[in-house]
Amino acid sequence: MKKVKEFIKSQSVLVIAFLAALVTVFIIPPDRSYGGYINRTVLIQLFCLMTAVCGFRSIGVFENASAVLLRKAGSVRRLGIIFTLVCFFTSMLVTNDVALITFVPLTLMVYEKIEDEKSRIFTIVLETAAANLGSMVTPFGNPQNLYIYDKYKLTLGDFFVTLLPSAAVSLAALLLLCLILPKRNCTAVTAEPQKISKVKGTVYLGVFVLCLLTVFRVVPDWLCLIAAVTVALICDRKLLLKVDYGLLATFVCFFVFVGNIARIESVSRFVSEIIEGRELLVSAVISQAISNVPAAVMLSGFTDNGRELLLGVNLGGLGTIIASLASLISFRFYRASEGARSGKYMAVFSAVNFGLLTLLLTLAVVGIL
Repeated sequence: MKKVKEFIKSQSVLVIAFLAALVTVFIIPPDRSYGGYINRTVLIQLFCLMTAVCGFRSIGVFENASAVLLRKAGSVRRLGIIFTLVCFFTSMLVTNDVALITFVPLTLMVYEKIEDEKSRIFTIVLETAAANLGSMVTPFGNPQNLYIYDKYKLTLGDFFVTLLPSAAVSLAALLLLCLILPKRNCTAVTAEPQKISKVKGTVYLGVFVLCLLTVFRVVPDWLCLIAAVTVALICDRKLLLKVDYGLLATFVCFFVFVGNIARIESVSRFVSEIIEGRELLVSAVISQAISNVPAAVMLSGFTDNGRELLLGVNLGGLGTIIASLASLISFRFYRASEGARSGKYMAVFSAVNFGLLTLLLTLAVVGIL
């Protein structure tokens, strides 16, 4: 029973998605149409990207890169700026959750020597917002982008026109917030650089490039899948255990849920009426309660306006702690650290996130973004 409780706590979104799908199964019994619910390409792309990124992490690529950047830090403010920029830009390539899994523990380690709790909390909150906002710049920066990009068959031009203005304003706002951090000097202590295997690094880079070509519809998904599994089996079989299968299963459950809901005429008509012409605001609001990835999958079945939905779920990743599941990663790391003040963290997190959400949504609604 204890293990069950731990699983529910750690995979709460998956459990909710499963229960939601299960309820609809009783309404719409399984039939041949179920096969059309699953977006195979998105699942394969997510799996391959996670495999490649796990490979990079396993050989110390991210740790070494951050160590180089941190040597340039001479003050608490500059340290915060570096961490914010690193999370913002790396999340574009390795997803927001991977960026936070990599850099938040490093932040906590560095602040053990600085002993400034207010700055520690503020830096981690800024990192979290930066990862969520930076990841929206590319189709493979986060799961909802990957899904919507494939679902609506968007072009790169459509994608960048929709999100780059918001990303630019977000970066400027984050850098202004960094000015709140004190200027006082600090010494950033980092671990000794790891020796990176050039062979494995090159192979993982090859898989990553192949993933990008698959996202851009240049290479078929099955070829990318074969390459990723083969590389993992040859280079490091543990990579296959590090893939977030909970996220993949969550997508499958929501595919079933959305597919069945769309076949219930009364429900489908109701949701369609609510979201029509309000994709931006509705998707941002719903993301606050169920997080932006499930919101993207659920609402995509009721609107043809992929660009508004794309912007809404990305901005909707701000706000509550569950609006983006990546935000929970940072909070879990912080809460487990020595001297953690969870109440203070949540207060700062809410102020920064709702402030940014209000700013960006207002600019988007009035047509500036």
